[in-house]
Amino acid sequence: MTQVVAAIIEREGRILICRRKPEQSHPLKWEFPGGKVEPDETPAAALNRELQEELDIRDAAGDEITRYEYAYPGKNPILLIFFRVQQFQGEPRNLIFQEMRWEPPHKLSEFDFVEGDLDFIRAFSA
Repeated sequence: MTQVVAAIIEREGRILICRRKPEQSHPLKWEFPGGKVEPDETPAAALNRELQEELDIRDAAGDEITRYEYAYPGKNPILLIFFRVQQFQGEPRNLIFQEMRWEPPHKLSEFDFVEGDLDFIRAFSA
């Protein structure tokens, strides 16, 4: 099963959310930074790699918050693994997204997130 990591990066009570570009799958949907775990890669290593590729931050580390399976219509299920990222080097910069925003947790439900993140948002924002 494909594993996908997602980073919950919090600063001053706000969470970093990112909007996909129009030409990407799930165009213009919001998501948490992260991505697929490569073969022979741990979820923690994938998190570190993805955040370097997407946000230009290094040495990202954090604790797993939750994980669950999700299947997009017509696709095989994936395992989503959410991490609370509390440490990293550098300042997040947008390298691949349409836009990035820092939002308070209670406002996340107002954004049009990718469907796989919705269960997390409902639980996290409660």
